Amino acid sequence: MIAKLTGVVDSVATDTAIIDVAGVGYQVFASRRTLGHLQAGQPASVLVETHVREDHIHLYGFADRSERDWYRLLTTVQGVGGRVALAILSVLSPEQLVAAVAAQDRAAISRADGVGPKLAGRIASELRDKVDAIALGPVGGPAPADQPAAEGGPVADAVSALVNLGYGRSEAYAAVAKAAGTLGETADVAALVPAALKALSQ
Repeated sequence: MIAKLTGVVDSVATDTAIIDVAGVGYQVFASRRTLGHLQAGQPASVLVETHVREDHIHLYGFADRSERDWYRLLTTVQGVGGRVALAILSVLSPEQLVAAVAAQDRAAISRADGVGPKLAGRIASELRDKVDAIALGPVGGPAPADQPAAEGGPVADAVSALVNLGYGRSEAYAAVAKAAGTLGETADVAALVPAALKALSQ
């Protein structure tokens, strides 16, 4: 199996790139985020997931380990194949995905091509307990991902307040998580909301 390619970028298209490795051109499917790092004629190194089927061999390339790990995680969800996983990673960075899943933000996930509300809900639900298994670092603070805002309490009320003010659910959750990490578990809504707004202003 091919796990990594290092060579020179031959060309970049809408959803693929060709990387020349010692005279052999490998076609690699990738997210827009990864393709944005590749320029024709420039050296490049991408991590690779190899998919082998009876009728084809596909290589999926990633600029970094966190994107590759999220690709692997996304494809464990029924209905999410390689192309759909790349579509999601094209609109949400790994850090944004952590926040979206933790906040159960189906709207953010459904921004990806080919992801409807039902599939977005399945992704958010099935991956909620797994987001902390990927070593991506904290997102907006140390609030644990297994205590999403949807479960109630001051954090949920603070997130709801920010959403009512026009902020996106993932954005609000990340800001409130950061505020909760700074203020402590006993912080109430009256303390969380101003602290979260300050974080958002920065």
